[in-house]
Amino acid sequence: MSGTRRSGLLLHPTSLPGPYGIGDLGPEAYRWLAWLAETGCTYWQVLPLGPTGYGDSPYFCFSAFAGNPLLVSPDLLAAEGLLTPSDLADAPAFPADRVDFGQVIPWKLALLDLAFERFRTAPPKAATDLYRRFRKTQAHWLDDYALFMALKEAHGGGPWTEWPAPLRHRRRDALASARSSLEAESQRQAFRQFLFFEQWGRLRAEAQRLGMRILGDAPLYVAGDSADLWAHPGLFKLDGDLRPTVVAGVPPDYFTETGQLWGNPIYEWEHHAADGFAWWISRLRALLGLSDLVRIDHFRAFVDYWEVPAGSPTAESGRWVWGPGAAFFHHVRRALGGLPIVAEDLGELHPEVPALLAELGLPGMKILQFAYDGDPGNPFLPQHHTENCVVYTGTHDNDTTVGWYRSLRPAERRMVRAALGSRGRHIAQDLMREAWASPAFLAVAPMQDALEAGPEGRMNTPGRLGGNWSWRLPPGRLTRSRRDRLAALNRESGRFRPN
Repeated sequence: MSGTRRSGLLLHPTSLPGPYGIGDLGPEAYRWLAWLAETGCTYWQVLPLGPTGYGDSPYFCFSAFAGNPLLVSPDLLAAEGLLTPSDLADAPAFPADRVDFGQVIPWKLALLDLAFERFRTAPPKAATDLYRRFRKTQAHWLDDYALFMALKEAHGGGPWTEWPAPLRHRRRDALASARSSLEAESQRQAFRQFLFFEQWGRLRAEAQRLGMRILGDAPLYVAGDSADLWAHPGLFKLDGDLRPTVVAGVPPDYFTETGQLWGNPIYEWEHHAADGFAWWISRLRALLGLSDLVRIDHFRAFVDYWEVPAGSPTAESGRWVWGPGAAFFHHVRRALGGLPIVAEDLGELHPEVPALLAELGLPGMKILQFAYDGDPGNPFLPQHHTENCVVYTGTHDNDTTVGWYRSLRPAERRMVRAALGSRGRHIAQDLMREAWASPAFLAVAPMQDALEAGPEGRMNTPGRLGGNWSWRLPPGRLTRSRRDRLAALNRESGRFRPN
């Protein structure tokens, strides 16, 4: 990944401004891309783009392959004749500074259902051909996903593990009956995916036209309530009743006395290896159809992972188990012709994790908010960065830089100011300047830091129930002065991408 120095900003599409309660893939996304291109940045980083479930987290999706239908733009549907201006006139008075998912979800899905009815009753010829082609090329995951979502809806939205046994175990006659009785509902789910992939494909083409690249994101684990688990139970550690025998987490550490119990099902890696990791290769190929690079969350689990007996109240009773290691990536490289991957290698690591990164030539991550603890050997300090890494001021899981700085004790603030040569009045700008000066081939900041937003701009607080993932870019913030300031930073750091 080494070579030309580049930069980018992290902004999930749900955070874009717009009148419909949640950011989408319509006009504001194109304005955002144009503004970002004018700053001389190369990368737009996003969070996972999948359909979110309980808690609205993009890291717990109903599918590792599907897109989030909430991102479909009503304006683009209206331009195509699938919606009318009157359909959009009764939009609720959504807040402009955050996503109210409770309001957005029913209103947005009702719009998509209306678009589907119009498509079904008076289908445009060109769109019909595209839809048929989409159904055919994506059938390897789409058929199961569409039926899964239709079945969820038919069972009141409950998890698939509570469905009748013949459906849970995918008995042939039960599936045939469900496909027949829920054909219209499955079509509706597939159509939502068609809209997402069509709109994202056009937006990505615009990014490519502007010389921009997209850095995507992949959770390592899938959600327990997902089409992936239901359709491929043999790829996970499940019992005879299709319930996880062990679940994912991390052990107790300095920050958490009982560890973190995530609850995701864990891969049966021997089964994956037996067919050359075909499911994973298909997943990564799909992700690289949406982005140019993919950040893999919790990368260390490819070396070793913490598994906890299902039903444990905390993660304390877990154990370390070896992951698939380098063999996994050798299969992926042969299948995909390369490894366009960024490894999230944060936290305490087995020594074999950096060794694997070095063997594969994969870039890891450096977070500057972790750097200034007074230890000159702190690996997050810029003097310890290499060219083959991605440096961040912070991530979606961190407070904004302004919020982080305010939370420090006075002595810690003095240490940060001294390290940055800062007076502290524009700490986010100063930390971005430090990141951009790093040897790392790519420097990234959350958009909140480019705005110098306070803690109200935080995207996610790990461990907090509710209130996450809702921040939105306030209207009118993509100003000429901010564009010019970021362009100057790109030029002075040698990261400016000329048009």
